[in-house]
Amino acid sequence: MSDEAIDISALQSLVTSVFEAARTSRENAESVARALVQAEIDGQAGHGLSRVPSYTGQSLSGKVDGNATPSITFPKPGAATVDAAHGFAYPAIDVIVRDLPAACRTNGIAAATISRSHHCGAAGLHVERMAEAGLVALFFANTPKAMAPWGGRSPLFGTNPIAFAAPRRDGSPIVIDMALSEVARGKILTAAQKGEPIPEGWAVDAEGRPTTDAQAALAGTLMPIGGAKGAALALMVELLAVTLGGANFATEATSFFDAEGNPPGVGQLMITIDPSAFAGQERVLDRIETLAQAFANNGDARLPGSTRRWRRQEAHVHGVKVAASVLADLRTRASGT
Repeated sequence: MSDEAIDISALQSLVTSVFEAARTSRENAESVARALVQAEIDGQAGHGLSRVPSYTGQSLSGKVDGNATPSITFPKPGAATVDAAHGFAYPAIDVIVRDLPAACRTNGIAAATISRSHHCGAAGLHVERMAEAGLVALFFANTPKAMAPWGGRSPLFGTNPIAFAAPRRDGSPIVIDMALSEVARGKILTAAQKGEPIPEGWAVDAEGRPTTDAQAALAGTLMPIGGAKGAALALMVELLAVTLGGANFATEATSFFDAEGNPPGVGQLMITIDPSAFAGQERVLDRIETLAQAFANNGDARLPGSTRRWRRQEAHVHGVKVAASVLADLRTRASGT
């Protein structure tokens, strides 16, 4: 079936209705819908609409509490802890985006952990929101086991994404977002759903053999980016995202992809930095622009995250292109049938 173009607000409303029909509160449904639709617009299909079936299945089964209300406390002025209460991660991240900037501007640096959390989607979106508020931000998240330590055979870490964003004067932050596996597991999920093969080198099967079969890859182990260095970074993220907030390690977390078992209970960590507390807001922005211009004048080099602006402009003008079969499925789910 061909693609259909749908207005952004209409798509967000449709996805919101899907989650409301799956035992999720209106506020939480809107939060999840905004994140999934934005990821779809930005070309992050593995964190976009492809997540709807697994998310709603978990909300319906109770593996995710669609009606959870995240709570935030500040044990110290620049340190916050957020309890996602086994709900979706996005409402908990919304709380951080709402409350952490004030603490950051007061203290120069502020950080927040999230515990009892779930899949955080496209991590770049979360740091981008902080950069739009004029802050430098880093984000770390652990995920259920999918990747072995270097030299090991059994999965010990998840894909453990990291993200970074820095503000710019024109309001379009520099955004870096990457999984520490050769590819985010969501891309393999998307390939599996479409019945498409994956490139060699992304994963090995359950027997440790290289595979291009997406289904076999989901049952096997992902390869770390950069070999031993990527595996070491995955360990770093596991320590930051889990231990500081008392969350579940990758080996303790249940899958993001099915409705079986207990809540995943993974963790995330957001660190924010106020440029005005260091070299000063204007000086920092000057230095960022100097480096950005060096990119612009360096052949075909492009700043990470720069394609997002083009994709978003296209979506605002022409709508979001979604497979007709996916839209039909969303409409069926929204009707509760």
